[in-house]
Amino acid sequence: MNRLQQAVRDNGGKTLLGAAVYFYDPVFLEICAHLGYQAIWIEMEHGHITFAEAADLCRMAAGTGMLSMIRIPDVQRANVLKGAECGPDILDVPMIEQPEQLRQLHEYARFAPAGSRGFFSVSRAINYGIPGEVVAKQQRLNAGLCLMGQIETCAALSRLEELAAVPDVDLFIGPADLAASLGVPSQTSHPSVRAAATEIVKTARHYNKCVATASAHDEYDFWLGLNIDLLFCTNDISCLKQAAGELLANAREIQERTSATAAKVEIGSDGGDGRGRR
Repeated sequence: MNRLQQAVRDNGGKTLLGAAVYFYDPVFLEICAHLGYQAIWIEMEHGHITFAEAADLCRMAAGTGMLSMIRIPDVQRANVLKGAECGPDILDVPMIEQPEQLRQLHEYARFAPAGSRGFFSVSRAINYGIPGEVVAKQQRLNAGLCLMGQIETCAALSRLEELAAVPDVDLFIGPADLAASLGVPSQTSHPSVRAAATEIVKTARHYNKCVATASAHDEYDFWLGLNIDLLFCTNDISCLKQAAGELLANAREIQERTSATAAKVEIGSDGGDGRGRR
């Protein structure tokens, strides 16, 4: 049982709720932990977070009790190894379209005999080799680290059965890219996108796979209705935009209201035209 499966079981089978960090911000991560988020997504495909920063964020997440997921850019050996050595609970790769990519992820992320992950005995992932028993720690990590591949294109949908059948790799649905690939950019609630997502979840469950995704707040009901395992509800940039935008709109509304009130007071204070004439 990997750590995502364990967390879902400990959560009574209910969907875990997470938030994403697109830039290195320990404050945002800590706020999410205090608010009750259960997982943190560390973004390394589009974001500029380094592996050193990702390792720090994994440490912080572990200290708060949140699961950590790192999304690395691809299945190149260097990226898989470095991402795995940061010690996340989930290692996710975008734009998966071929079973070979998932098998490659598995090969590089699992220690022998399950894979060919480099025998690095002092990484954070195995507690720096303390107090020893490195091989035993590696085998426990083989079982505990959740691997995920993202299904987010028509090409991936056309090989969905093959992708879901690859052992020991769970699935992440990318609604935005899936919508674009299906010809309805930004329409993540479009019937074709929802039909595809439903089919992905159904197929994943047939192969006993976990399923994760991210969505906007107006689509929570759809994804929670599918009873997926992990839903990322927001990210640091969205939170900043929303809060900053709402506060600015609120201030402007009050500004307009008070300006209008002040103008009325000025006109009415002298009983005339505002210049003291009656």
